[in-house]
Amino acid sequence: MKLREIIETLEAKVVLDKVGGEVVVERARASDLMSDVLWKGGKARALLLTGLTTRQSVYTAEMADVVVVCYVRGKRPDAQTLELAEQRGIVLLSTDLPMYESCGRLYRQGLKGGSET
Repeated sequence: MKLREIIETLEAKVVLDKVGGEVVVERARASDLMSDVLWKGGKARALLLTGLTTRQSVYTAEMADVVVVCYVRGKRPDAQTLELAEQRGIVLLSTDLPMYESCGRLYRQGLKGGSET
């Protein structure tokens, strides 16, 4: 799924995109607990939906091959998190939708979950 499709589906706002919007995502993961994101290892070119807006979300994204992090429930990252994401080349989005609805909308559009084969 292309980044612009994710933005439209989630009615999201771009918080940071230094890669030019040409990102393609193959899978999605959703969690506020970063150890759960790492539990089964990374899935290629993933989207992470989370309410955790600290630098830990970016560190986890980097380790789990997450290329886009979308903060749910209208949350936005602080300046340190923005700076780290920019350094790591990770796109950041924010949606007012809750996590459950965000997952449902993406699944309905055909984006597979991180545990699907």
